[in-house]
Amino acid sequence: MKKLLLLLFYFSITTAVAQHELESLCKIASAEMRNASSLMQFVPNPDTQNYDVTYHKLEFTVDPAVYFISGKVTTTYTALANMNTIYFDMANELTVTSVKKNGIDLTFSENGANELVITLPGTQASGTAATLEIIYSGAPPSGGFGSFAATVHNNTPVLWTLSEPFGARDWWPCKQDLNDKINSIDVYITAPSQYVSVSNGVEPEAPVINGVNKTTHFRHGYPIPAYLICIAITDYTVYSQTAGTAPNIFPIVNYIYPENFTPGVQTQLNQTPLIMDLFTNLFEIYPFHNEKYGHAQFGWGGGMEHTTVSFMNNFSRSLIAHELGHQWFGDKITCGTWKDIWLNEGFATYLASLVIENFDGNAAFVTDKTNMINNITSQLTGAVYLTDTEATSVNRIFSSRLSYNKGAMVLEMLRFKMGDTAFFQALKNYLADPSLAFGYAVTANLKSHLEAVYGSSLTEFFNDWVYNQGYPTYTITAQNWGAGQARFTVNQTQSHSSVSYFEMPVPVRIQGASGQVQDLVLNNTVNGEVFILPVNFPITSVVFDPDKHLISKNNSITLGNETFELEKAIALYPNPVKDELHVQLPSSVLLEKVSIYNNLGQLVLENSNSEFSLNTLSSGVYAVTIQTSEGEFHKKIIKN
Repeated sequence: MKKLLLLLFYFSITTAVAQHELESLCKIASAEMRNASSLMQFVPNPDTQNYDVTYHKLEFTVDPAVYFISGKVTTTYTALANMNTIYFDMANELTVTSVKKNGIDLTFSENGANELVITLPGTQASGTAATLEIIYSGAPPSGGFGSFAATVHNNTPVLWTLSEPFGARDWWPCKQDLNDKINSIDVYITAPSQYVSVSNGVEPEAPVINGVNKTTHFRHGYPIPAYLICIAITDYTVYSQTAGTAPNIFPIVNYIYPENFTPGVQTQLNQTPLIMDLFTNLFEIYPFHNEKYGHAQFGWGGGMEHTTVSFMNNFSRSLIAHELGHQWFGDKITCGTWKDIWLNEGFATYLASLVIENFDGNAAFVTDKTNMINNITSQLTGAVYLTDTEATSVNRIFSSRLSYNKGAMVLEMLRFKMGDTAFFQALKNYLADPSLAFGYAVTANLKSHLEAVYGSSLTEFFNDWVYNQGYPTYTITAQNWGAGQARFTVNQTQSHSSVSYFEMPVPVRIQGASGQVQDLVLNNTVNGEVFILPVNFPITSVVFDPDKHLISKNNSITLGNETFELEKAIALYPNPVKDELHVQLPSSVLLEKVSIYNNLGQLVLENSNSEFSLNTLSSGVYAVTIQTSEGEFHKKIIKN
């Protein structure tokens, strides 16, 4: 009884933890969606496609008590075509007072379309580099939830930025499309000296005091898109930790509001090195280990995965895991289009689920996946990959049901289909690919790496589960089928017409009268498919997908009582057949030859394989003779 009570207590705790993780995920997705809703008025700018940014020196002067920014942005770029003018994305509300090249003033204008247009002193040839210095200032646009915020915590001023997806232009002149990562940046933040400043990368030297102000320098030496560059300033308490293993030891620097720096928050933050170790062991060393990781508290109801420093509203384990997961999937490799957003959010969601699996055990992991499946299948439609039209919709891009949960469960299904060794090796190869690492990727890039390790095409899988919509409902009949065998017949319906059949290994768990348990996998590819498999005991019950590997709903398994007959055990499927015919035999029976006759009794095809094509035959009814080690059997098929 004590053991039972402990088990019940454990189950209730793990269920509550998984439910809390799902609720946290929904809040993460919802908050990211709210942020983007005020920013997604913007489309990629064709005017900025003719150059490649290689370096920014960003010098910002701010006061958290004042909604205003002054800055000098020094940009080094390479022309991708002959250029006479250069465009930067910049909000209309900002004002430029000077643009220089090599100390010489250049002509510029702000065209009212959130662009800064600079006239170069002459034609800059394709392939050549140049450096421009822009001095500007202003109160960034603040409609809705802005990308630049000056507010308070505990009556103390705080300033922070959040630029995903298109908000960087609101507070500095930049190029912010998903096609150009800046090779490296230096960020100088000048603010009142009583405050602590935060940005990407590390501080190469101590802050410099100059009267009532203090300038803090951060250097980030990895490629970074504009939307992941950030600043935050307030009276932070700094809590440092250490992560990694020698010789790759690096700091975790946490910037916490003083009123929130409690023993409880420290306990939460102490999970970070443990999660870091897990992700390192599963994938690779932390991508930015030459610099730092960390968190900075800010006044928004979620988190944002700024490279090397995630901005955080709270420090729940799920939020820590989600934003840390982005450092690999989203920051090191960034989705190449918003149609591929699942490469960011699906992965971060799945990595948070892996924390549940590894820290809380399989029961909690199953509960977590069950909650995701229930959310995914709460509607009949929806794909992981976005259409062009959907990629302009904030609600669709940041859909917790599709981009987050379905994206995560697609990864779980790939892991189940491929096996742990192949799946995790493929992800390691994807992260290490020099054409993708610290750059951009689209879904086809991930698919190629998975296929290379798996050794087979995954086109059918991606068509069914990534590019098209819906989910399957399975109806399975199981029967004891002679000594040591069981027969399973698998049928399926689909929730959406975009998928004709969801091909996937189907896990079932059989149970015996004396408590025996055996797990089986039915590699289902067609409707009505029959499997005769060896079993270790007579079946008394069957459970569908007990570990929740599949996205599916309303599945049923019936245990039949039909007695075994060899004639019935030998089957041809599918029937009617369009092309490929399969001969199903008990494992104890050997196939010798299959002969097919037309309605005139003429032999039209012979084969000794259990699978072969009928594409040479015309439509009609055919007689089939199956010669086996146990005798000859006769069937009929319809060729469509």
